[in-house]
Amino acid sequence: MKPLNFFLIGGLPQHGERFDQLLKCRNIVIERIVSPAFSEPVAYDQEQDEWVLLMQGDARMDLDGELLSLSAGDSIFIPARTPHRVVWTSDTPPCLWLAVHIH
Repeated sequence: MKPLNFFLIGGLPQHGERFDQLLKCRNIVIERIVSPAFSEPVAYDQEQDEWVLLMQGDARMDLDGELLSLSAGDSIFIPARTPHRVVWTSDTPPCLWLAVHIH
Protein backbone atom coordinates (compact mmCIF):
# COMPACT_ATOMS: atom_id res chain seq x y z
CA MET A 1 0.00 0.00 0.00
CA LYS A 2 1.34 3.42 -0.98
CA PRO A 3 1.24 6.24 1.63
CA LEU A 4 -1.00 9.22 0.93
CA ASN A 5 0.22 12.73 1.78
CA PHE A 6 -2.74 14.74 3.06
CA PHE A 7 -1.18 18.08 2.05
CA LEU A 8 -0.24 17.10 -1.52
CA ILE A 9 -3.55 15.75 -2.88
CA GLY A 10 -4.90 17.64 -5.89
CA GLY A 11 -5.00 21.40 -6.15
CA LEU A 12 -7.26 24.27 -5.27
CA PRO A 13 -10.75 24.25 -6.77
CA GLN A 14 -11.67 27.18 -9.00
CA HIS A 15 -15.14 27.46 -7.43
CA GLY A 16 -16.47 26.27 -4.09
CA GLU A 17 -14.99 23.46 -2.07
CA ARG A 18 -13.19 20.31 -3.17
CA PHE A 19 -14.00 16.96 -1.57
CA ASP A 20 -11.56 14.02 -1.81
CA GLN A 21 -12.68 10.73 -0.30
CA LEU A 22 -9.71 9.18 1.47
CA LEU A 23 -11.36 6.12 2.98
CA LYS A 24 -14.72 4.37 3.06
CA CYS A 25 -15.06 1.46 5.46
CA ARG A 26 -18.37 0.10 6.76
CA ASN A 27 -20.14 3.08 8.35
CA ILE A 28 -17.22 5.56 8.18
CA VAL A 29 -16.25 7.91 5.35
CA ILE A 30 -13.12 10.07 5.72
CA GLU A 31 -12.69 13.07 3.44
CA ARG A 32 -10.17 15.79 2.80
CA ILE A 33 -11.91 19.08 2.08
CA VAL A 34 -10.22 22.12 0.56
CA SER A 35 -11.97 25.45 1.14
CA PRO A 36 -10.29 28.35 -0.63
CA ALA A 37 -11.58 31.85 0.12
CA PHE A 38 -15.10 32.03 -1.29
CA SER A 39 -18.09 34.30 -0.97
CA GLU A 40 -21.15 32.05 -1.20
CA PRO A 41 -21.65 29.70 1.77
CA VAL A 42 -23.36 26.35 1.17
CA ALA A 43 -25.85 25.15 3.79
CA TYR A 44 -25.58 21.53 4.94
CA ASP A 45 -28.07 19.44 6.92
CA GLN A 46 -26.68 15.91 6.76
CA GLU A 47 -28.24 12.61 7.77
CA GLN A 48 -25.02 11.42 9.42
CA ASP A 49 -22.85 12.65 12.29
CA GLU A 50 -19.65 14.43 11.25
CA TRP A 51 -16.43 15.28 13.04
CA VAL A 52 -14.18 17.84 11.35
CA LEU A 53 -10.63 18.96 12.08
CA LEU A 54 -9.28 22.15 10.52
CA MET A 55 -5.75 21.12 9.56
CA GLN A 56 -4.68 24.40 7.93
CA GLY A 57 -6.00 27.95 7.72
CA ASP A 58 -8.68 29.88 9.59
CA ALA A 59 -12.44 29.69 9.16
CA ARG A 60 -15.78 30.83 10.52
CA MET A 61 -18.66 28.39 10.65
CA ASP A 62 -22.34 28.92 11.38
CA LEU A 63 -23.37 25.87 13.41
CA ASP A 64 -27.15 25.97 13.91
CA GLY A 65 -27.09 29.75 14.41
CA GLU A 66 -23.91 29.88 16.51
CA LEU A 67 -20.91 31.56 14.82
CA LEU A 68 -17.67 29.67 15.55
CA SER A 69 -14.16 30.94 14.80
CA LEU A 70 -11.78 28.09 13.97
CA SER A 71 -8.01 27.98 13.60
CA ALA A 72 -5.67 25.20 12.51
CA GLY A 73 -5.93 22.36 15.02
CA ASP A 74 -9.53 23.09 16.06
CA SER A 75 -12.12 20.33 15.72
CA ILE A 76 -15.88 20.15 16.15
CA PHE A 77 -18.50 17.42 16.24
CA ILE A 78 -21.61 18.10 14.15
CA PRO A 79 -24.54 15.86 15.11
CA ALA A 80 -26.76 14.54 12.32
CA ARG A 81 -29.47 16.96 11.12
CA THR A 82 -27.63 20.01 12.52
CA PRO A 83 -27.70 22.88 10.00
CA HIS A 84 -24.22 24.25 9.36
CA ARG A 85 -22.25 26.23 6.79
CA VAL A 86 -18.78 27.65 6.41
CA VAL A 87 -19.24 31.43 6.10
CA TRP A 88 -15.60 32.51 5.72
CA THR A 89 -12.22 30.92 5.04
CA SER A 90 -8.71 32.28 4.90
CA ASP A 91 -7.10 32.80 1.51
CA THR A 92 -3.48 32.22 2.50
CA PRO A 93 -3.25 29.49 3.46
CA PRO A 94 -6.43 27.91 2.10
CA CYS A 95 -8.39 25.82 4.58
CA LEU A 96 -7.74 22.08 4.67
CA TRP A 97 -10.21 19.97 6.64
CA LEU A 98 -10.23 16.34 7.69
CA ALA A 99 -13.86 15.20 7.89
CA VAL A 100 -15.08 11.93 9.38
CA HIS A 101 -18.67 11.02 8.48
CA ILE A 102 -20.29 8.45 10.75
CA HIS A 103 -23.26 6.74 9.06
